[in-house]
Amino acid sequence: MIQREKIFSGFSAYDTDEAYFFYKNVLGLDVEKGDMSVLTIKVNDGMKFIIYPKENHVPATYTVLNIPVTDIDDAVHELAKKGVSFLQYDMPYIKTDSKGITRNNDGSALAWFTDPSENIIALIQE
Repeated sequence: MIQREKIFSGFSAYDTDEAYFFYKNVLGLDVEKGDMSVLTIKVNDGMKFIIYPKENHVPATYTVLNIPVTDIDDAVHELAKKGVSFLQYDMPYIKTDSKGITRNNDGSALAWFTDPSENIIALIQE
């Protein structure tokens, strides 16, 4: 039956060489490149996700990856130093500040950016 402890997610990229550099060197994640240029990003012993090349890749219009952080201001600052640009939102339910951070009444905060294939990633401070 279903092996729940082995479930993983995946999404596509225009170019997995470019994605490899970004996820390994910019985000500092554990990335391996395998057969057919599929990237495996190991989050911990039981969790991973894959990124696979797709010629006709269309960026997701939603968040494909959520990354918890302990201090969103520090995380945004460090990634901005590495060239990451944060998305700006001015909608009724999401408004970001000049750094690209939205702060919620419960103390949580989020900031969104895109990977080289324009997939949306979020930093989340709970």
